[in-house]
Amino acid sequence: MTGTAGTATTNWARNITYAAEEFHRPRSLDALRTLVARGTRVRVLGSGHSFNEIADPGADGVLLSIADLPPVIDVDTTDRTVRVSGGVRYAELARAVHAHGLALPNMASLPHISVAGSVATGTHGSGVGNGPLAAAVREVELVTADGSTVSIARGDARFDGAVTSLGALGVVTALTLDLEPSYEVEQYVFTELPLDGLDFEAVAGAAYSVSLFTDWREPRFGQVWVKRRTDQAPVDFPWAAPATEAMHPVPGMPAGNCTEQFGVPGPWHERLPHFRAEFTPSSGDELQSEYLLPRSAAVEALYAIDGIRSTVAGVLQTCEVRTIAADPQWLSPAHGRDSVALHFTWVEDTAAVLPVVRRVEEALDAFDARPHWGKVFTVPSAVLRGRYARLADFRALAQTLDPTGKFTNAFVRGVLGD
Repeated sequence: MTGTAGTATTNWARNITYAAEEFHRPRSLDALRTLVARGTRVRVLGSGHSFNEIADPGADGVLLSIADLPPVIDVDTTDRTVRVSGGVRYAELARAVHAHGLALPNMASLPHISVAGSVATGTHGSGVGNGPLAAAVREVELVTADGSTVSIARGDARFDGAVTSLGALGVVTALTLDLEPSYEVEQYVFTELPLDGLDFEAVAGAAYSVSLFTDWREPRFGQVWVKRRTDQAPVDFPWAAPATEAMHPVPGMPAGNCTEQFGVPGPWHERLPHFRAEFTPSSGDELQSEYLLPRSAAVEALYAIDGIRSTVAGVLQTCEVRTIAADPQWLSPAHGRDSVALHFTWVEDTAAVLPVVRRVEEALDAFDARPHWGKVFTVPSAVLRGRYARLADFRALAQTLDPTGKFTNAFVRGVLGD
């Protein structure tokens, strides 16, 4: 993330240059409220790990970062909760929580991303019993259009629209998350799992968190990352051979950037992500797309991609396949259904990648695939709106909290149909 007020600002991958003439990093909640109240169009930039225009307010809008607000990480060991400011990144949150003998139930593959931006876009980790990161949220605090503060907690009729909100309700200044007792995780990597004969349910359920990686050059998964909680059953993975050397999900990248492998036990926050917090996982020279669809259709969907693998492989760095438990959030890509996610890390070439993205979407269209809100996709807005049964409820909530549409932009208006 680069730039200051009046200068060009880009996302992490540098494929998006935000059009806003004003970019502010307020250092106090009062300053934030003032900026929001006086603005006509406001969007918030999280850690910049989005690959589309979701954060772009347009040329006449104000782009805000809350990264410079005083960081808050208040752990309540009695209630097993933590109140955390929205700009805090998962790596620093995890370290603070772990120091109190507590843990988050799951983490995304990158610990470098901000808490507020992650839950707002439906970001997730992996595991058949693990919901998206938003599933841990029990309360969200927002600065709304007039600069006032609103808190929406679990049990409030609005709550299931308030967490995965695309930034359309206000500026998320803090969230309260559920915690559990700390635990350790062992990570194993297996190689060369064939697609033919794949028992996806057994493979995906073999441990607490399982990720399959393929370059789609052949009908097989070159790597399977299996993360076992040490308080759960031992790993039994008879379908592929254990790796003999440390591996990186993207072939050719240094494995030293990745979390410990070979079954060495370690704290949850040092194993659930694929990448170490102290390393930048890559240079940002990539584009990403991801689609969530019913887990029951996983094998059929994988064969659909296998049918176009010669097209996909030409611009692909790696494809990760993960599972996510159903989520009640109205705009969650996992809303109402246990899901499988197909994540594509592309080369940094928009012109070459976009036609392939369209081919992937055509192949997955029969499965009502929902794209990750922060990634590259071309699904038409009208089609996308038909895949969210509670969209009208979210639209009504947005109109109540933000009647003038201050927190919308072209991306959000396309989603809401305004």
